Amino acid sequence: MDHWEPDRDFESARRRMLDEQIVARGVSDPRVLAALLAVPRHELVPPAERSYAYEDRPLPIGEGQTISQPYIVAVMTELLALDGSERVLEVGTGSGYQAAVLSGLVREVYTIEIVPELARRAAADLARLGYANVHVREGDGYRGWPEEAPFDAIVVTAAPDHVPEPLVAQLAVGGRMVVPVGGLIQDLVLVRREADGVRLEHGLGVRFVPMTGEAERRREGEP
Repeated sequence: MDHWEPDRDFESARRRMLDEQIVARGVSDPRVLAALLAVPRHELVPPAERSYAYEDRPLPIGEGQTISQPYIVAVMTELLALDGSERVLEVGTGSGYQAAVLSGLVREVYTIEIVPELARRAAADLARLGYANVHVREGDGYRGWPEEAPFDAIVVTAAPDHVPEPLVAQLAVGGRMVVPVGGLIQDLVLVRREADGVRLEHGLGVRFVPMTGEAERRREGEP
């Protein structure tokens, strides 16, 4: 009789996820695909959600937050057009999954999480799993991480209702930022900072949790 082997079972599920949910829907960058295959997503969700870790949907991670569906993580990562030399800022660490994917693709990852419990948990999980080039900070990511700027790429995993100017300012010339912008339903916006200005490209319709902190105060008209 065959015995259930959790690690092998999760690895098979991850390969199916890649083939059926990501490659089949048009993501083709081989480096991105390899990074997704390498990250044990089941290690970055609560134990009660592990059996769903490789399904193509968001999952609750506590504190009213979610881990993004794998396809959206793949699309956002591919849009950054990474070559391996970059220093990347992530706003909205959540479970640490996006940061773990980026870890295998770039030189350094700086990631900010506004919810203290999630920041602590993600930092511990990322360290446990050996992602030594990921630096986690607890705080409001709306204003970025100015001490480490400029960044070659920025990825935002919570939705403001506008593109945050402080993040644009921290994007290096030639850099790219991917950010969901809007209310209940958002557009995924690719921001390119070029020598002669900033270019915006609107793409896929997405649904992320709203960005809180300063972004929320601005949304509500507070000074």
